[in-house]
Amino acid sequence: MKKVEILIVEDEPLVAEDIAGHLEMLDFGIAGIVHSGEEAVDYLKSNDPDAALLDITLAGEMDGIEVAQFINEHNNIPFVFLTSHADRGTIERVKETRPGGYLVKPFDEHDLLTSMEMALNNHLLLHPRSATLTLENTNRHLVDPLSEREFEILLSMKSGKSNAELAEAHFLSINTIKTHLQNIYSKLNARNRTEAMFKVNEILNHS
Repeated sequence: MKKVEILIVEDEPLVAEDIAGHLEMLDFGIAGIVHSGEEAVDYLKSNDPDAALLDITLAGEMDGIEVAQFINEHNNIPFVFLTSHADRGTIERVKETRPGGYLVKPFDEHDLLTSMEMALNNHLLLHPRSATLTLENTNRHLVDPLSEREFEILLSMKSGKSNAELAEAHFLSINTIKTHLQNIYSKLNARNRTEAMFKVNEILNHS
């Protein structure tokens, strides 16, 4: 499965390269790196990344919050803010754009991974595809088909249930759920929940 491609919008080239390195170590792809709000908008007009990581303070007249507003109006992708500014006024402006996350520099890889995965997963839950996911439809796209039980668990995953909630809903132990999840990931050619949900979206797009 192709990697989740992230656009980095950061006005300091060395910082942008450092962020790209962290994302690549976490197995994300880099859709592109731009250094101003204007460059970001130009890029987004003709490209379709899976998500964006936006610094708030940028070179040029547009800041990251204005880029986020453009994304909300034109691109419908999740985004996470990355900034050294955490004052109340900035936070209030950020809230209005409904970001998937907000990271304050300096950050570590765990915080970056958690923020990006939450943003991606929440976006998929809030913007579901209109097509209906069925076992038959899903298995047409897979070399190794899902069992009925695995498909039921996949549907529960799509609704955002945790492992503990999956176990309770399906009357199974958490260890059994983890085994089913590993089987589902393998059959979907995904490494984690985020990639599994992207695969589900791809299937719905072709249904």
